[in-house]
Amino acid sequence: MSQTIPLHSDPAFYQLLADSYARLLGRPLVPQAMPLAESTEWLYEHAPFAVLAHNTDPDPVFIYGNKAAQRRFGYSWDEITRLPSRLSAEAPDREERRQFLARVQRLGYEAGYKGVRITKSGQRFMIEEATLWQLLDAGGTLHGQAVVIPRTREL
Repeated sequence: MSQTIPLHSDPAFYQLLADSYARLLGRPLVPQAMPLAESTEWLYEHAPFAVLAHNTDPDPVFIYGNKAAQRRFGYSWDEITRLPSRLSAEAPDREERRQFLARVQRLGYEAGYKGVRITKSGQRFMIEEATLWQLLDAGGTLHGQAVVIPRTREL
């Protein structure tokens, strides 16, 4: 039986994140050029910003959350990668979040987003200057959506 690599350690998944981001936004996801394995590890372990990605399920589930995202939302890797992404927002904020995701689907990405999110323990916080983009491979296949959250603040 073969062991699959968790997405946080998978260079191919990192490549999907980084390439789709660069293609849509015209700038690199990781601030400096590094070998692939190093970039994969840096984004997960050391990035000073949160990165989350969810799949294409009808009720999308997070498939990736780097350490910065795990700390901010209060979930472990195993917990965050089982969480429907809609649960990262409180019920009253979910419609606004759904409209935002639909805009991203139409346009490919959106930058400068802010909105209220909720931690595992129920604490509310504001995400600011977030960039959400479509996880599209080179062939144009959609694998989900990802977000970079450079800044948050307590509410």
